[in-house]
Amino acid sequence: MLEISKKTNLLEQNSYKYSLQDVDTPNLYREMFDYENVPKIAFNHRRVPANMPEDIWITDTSFRDGQQSMAPYTVKQIVDLYKLMAKLGGPYGLIRQSEFFIYTKKDQEAIHKCMELGYKFPEITTWIRAQKKDFKMVKDLEIKETGILVSCSDYHIFKKMNMSRRQAVDFYLETIKDAFDAGIVPRCHLEDITRADFYGFVVPFVNEIMKLSKEVGIPVKIRACDTMGYGVPYTEVALPRSVAGIIYGLQHYSGVPSEMLEWHGHNDFYKAVANASTAWLYGACSVNCSLLGIGERTGNIPLEAMVFEYASLKGSLDGMDPTVITEIAEYFKNEMGYDIPPMTPFVGENFNVTRAGIHADGLMKDEEIYNIFDTAKILGRAPGVTVSKTSGLAGIAYWVNEHFKLDDSKKVNKDHPLVAKLKDWVDEMYADGRTTSLANKEIEDKINQLDEWKELIK
Repeated sequence: MLEISKKTNLLEQNSYKYSLQDVDTPNLYREMFDYENVPKIAFNHRRVPANMPEDIWITDTSFRDGQQSMAPYTVKQIVDLYKLMAKLGGPYGLIRQSEFFIYTKKDQEAIHKCMELGYKFPEITTWIRAQKKDFKMVKDLEIKETGILVSCSDYHIFKKMNMSRRQAVDFYLETIKDAFDAGIVPRCHLEDITRADFYGFVVPFVNEIMKLSKEVGIPVKIRACDTMGYGVPYTEVALPRSVAGIIYGLQHYSGVPSEMLEWHGHNDFYKAVANASTAWLYGACSVNCSLLGIGERTGNIPLEAMVFEYASLKGSLDGMDPTVITEIAEYFKNEMGYDIPPMTPFVGENFNVTRAGIHADGLMKDEEIYNIFDTAKILGRAPGVTVSKTSGLAGIAYWVNEHFKLDDSKKVNKDHPLVAKLKDWVDEMYADGRTTSLANKEIEDKINQLDEWKELIK
């Protein structure tokens, strides 16, 4: 039978109806995941159309998934970071939601204090166990939406839950009904979707969710969870690892609207950001992230990365304030004692710092040669250099100019006597066996001893 698709406005076959395959033995995709070897990426050369929604946005899990991987945040830390996220998200709320735990008094105090701020965005949501008393807690806190776990791979259904597929679906649907009874919008976390039987379990299960949602008139959000980071962004990859295929299938065969579809990924195979961008490109409005990518095992999708992915795809930051990313990084470092790996893009100490003299020479001539964009304007961080044995005259000159914020009339070049004196001193340090870069304080102390410096700043 043919019918007009409301999404494409074209005649399409509607005969692709998938029924639950209640198998006796689990489908563990051993040809891909044999466990004793690196997981394999299979291709079937089927392409799905790119279909990015008009509006895309970011959601946050820093106070849920992120907090599971660190010492528990204090109430003050949660409130401070929530304020910074609201500032980063801008007036249009492009950081749309943030999810919280609700179980301890500290969790509930943090929620109340964040609510008292009166921000529209990020909207506060929760994550709970699938129990009636937990839905009551959400309701009592006057929160409209909560995440519930609906594991969908046979690894979880058979091995963790000791259920059949049909038993799991029935259990999940009863849980979703409990959310409806409490007047809560459920957000169904399809855990381990990148190892799940997509057409044998995921699609028929989501079809039942969408049918139930329509019957009661309450929307349901679907979060596709790449729990182990197995998702792959390349075109023509076979399910269950194809991110594009998952997003396309949930929309096309289960009728999940883009605005109700969210991607949650992990970074086990370094693909978290690429997978999240792929989810946007193929139809999900929302990608779920955490600040600095902090999360289970290798972490979640870094929220700050998706700010720049958004700007790259849309051609605009649309009101987001990326200088807040630097504030967030400084807060984690100074207030929470978190050591950010120095090479981390956008937030690491060295992300726009060079040690090579030839690069520093380029920066002095035009910083655009060796800087990814105007980091001083966009992130509040000018490019820098670290003085070491490879810095050369150009690197030292650049360090002096930037560190002391010298105006144009006082800036030194690599031929300046001050720079030559410092270069000789640096060379002597490494000739004596030094192996580490020089600290800023060391260089400052040496400069203050030099007549050339005293003459320069007169």
